[in-house]
Amino acid sequence: MRWHFARKDSCGGQIAANFGAMTSLDDLDRALLTHLSANARAPVAKLAARMGLARTTVQARLDRLERTGVIAGYTLRLSEAATRGQIQATVLIHLTPAAQNAVLVQLRKLAAVERAHTTSGRFDLAVTLRAATTGELDETLDRIGEIDGVLALETLVHLSTRIDRGL
Repeated sequence: MRWHFARKDSCGGQIAANFGAMTSLDDLDRALLTHLSANARAPVAKLAARMGLARTTVQARLDRLERTGVIAGYTLRLSEAATRGQIQATVLIHLTPAAQNAVLVQLRKLAAVERAHTTSGRFDLAVTLRAATTGELDETLDRIGEIDGVLALETLVHLSTRIDRGL
């Protein structure tokens, strides 16, 4: 299993770091990360009890994982009920050569943009959007299409979520 955690890039955006090949993660680290992915607010004492370890051992591992950048932070995940009624979409974006950084700067300014991934294949970016209405989604798509360096868009509206591991 590979572990992906986000960190900030030099432009202030998040980029993913892949720690699957790191030899410093042992089975206990991976178990701890699995518990935290289910509930990042779990008290250290509760994590320790679930893992059959001393609280100080779990705390020391958390401190090391944070210090080495494996854990870049803790975040909020909204429930499905909290996001019910919102429209989520993935926008595939084809760019002109060398336009990626400038386009990412503009995408960061759009409130509906949740995340952006570079991709291989026909499209250069896969961008996740969340909007309250179809009108808001349409406006965001228009604004993305107007960004210098964007050649083409293809939008996939999410109908339902069938698997969400929360990682």
